[in-house]
Amino acid sequence: MKTSLLALAAVLLLGVTPALGHGGVQLGPNGGRILELSKNETVHGEVTAKDGFFHIALLDTKMKPVELKDQTLTATTGDRKKPEKLVVEKKDGKFVVPMQKGDEFLTIFQFRDSPSARPVTARLTYDATLCSACKNAEWLCKCPSDKERK
Repeated sequence: MKTSLLALAAVLLLGVTPALGHGGVQLGPNGGRILELSKNETVHGEVTAKDGFFHIALLDTKMKPVELKDQTLTATTGDRKKPEKLVVEKKDGKFVVPMQKGDEFLTIFQFRDSPSARPVTARLTYDATLCSACKNAEWLCKCPSDKERK
């Protein structure tokens, strides 16, 4: 019994480890990180960072810009015990969200394509550490993940 529990734990850890590595993120036409904002992969968000703000542009399946109309986005960050809602604005055809202070933090986005639509949740782990291989920040690392290298 003890052996089978250890074997199960080992298999689970091996399956999770590649997901924890850096790289392998999809980058958009403007060099930003792509987040999936729909269940059927029809709406993507390209996240770029500038002057202390995340700028999230909506893209379609062909990575072409989508006009902002009545779509909404909420953003939350901070500790689970004390989450902080961030102010999201629409500016220049993009959602604009203030970045947290620090070089590493998690931001959770909830996107609605219309006011009556169910929200789709996307998580972004911002890590400003530079990748030694591609010299990009880890959150924008172009290197293939461990899983993609195999």
